[in-house]
Amino acid sequence: KITPEQLEAAITPKTKLFMFSSPCNPSGSVYSREELKGLAEVFSKHPDVLIISDEIYEYINYKGKHESIAQFAGIKDRVIIVNGLSKGFAMTGWRLGYIAADPAIVKGCEKLQGQLTSATCSITQRAAIEALTGDLTASHDMLKAFTDRRKRILELLSAIPGVACAEPDGAFYVFPKVDAYFGKKHGETVIANADDLCMYLLNTAHVSTVTGTAFGEPTCIRISFANSMTNIEKAVERIKKALAALQ
Repeated sequence: KITPEQLEAAITPKTKLFMFSSPCNPSGSVYSREELKGLAEVFSKHPDVLIISDEIYEYINYKGKHESIAQFAGIKDRVIIVNGLSKGFAMTGWRLGYIAADPAIVKGCEKLQGQLTSATCSITQRAAIEALTGDLTASHDMLKAFTDRRKRILELLSAIPGVACAEPDGAFYVFPKVDAYFGKKHGETVIANADDLCMYLLNTAHVSTVTGTAFGEPTCIRISFANSMTNIEKAVERIKKALAALQ
């Protein structure tokens, strides 16, 4: 997570936009209200900077209440909240998202979006209405399942030598540090980086992961636990065996 001091140091006269997510993909980091307040105080000194706050994992939060940077009145009119139905309501395939922002920003986005995609299908829109206006029982039940899976995958990964993993506070990913395996090989396959390791796990263990290079952290890989407990346990066992085969 970025600190107010790091944020202040990064802003220049050319800065137009700050983009971040909480809960975060891929690390699972979640900003507290106090942390967001610190960032908001920095932005209050830079009135020309807009903020895009990706909050699509709002309901997959293991710390409790979701906090948005848009709650601070001094910067609210510059915050663009990005959200959707894919994560909290398990409507991934429906591809429906939305923004909440100052009317002037929304109208500008409408001009662009209306020329690009027009609108999503009416069935998806009706499903979204049910999701957003109904109770959150199903989402809360889903969070309980994710909580159990998170605990289990962390237990399993901690048993693999050379793998270090922080506990995510939100979303449904773990982002383990795996650079202990860089430089090792299996037969003719050499693991030079996270990209190579992901391809090795795909081809050898038949488990799909995502390279941390895609997220700006080349020592890590992302693993999703949005699957059944049985498949999670099977996948990590395969990963463990594949990593043990590297010399």
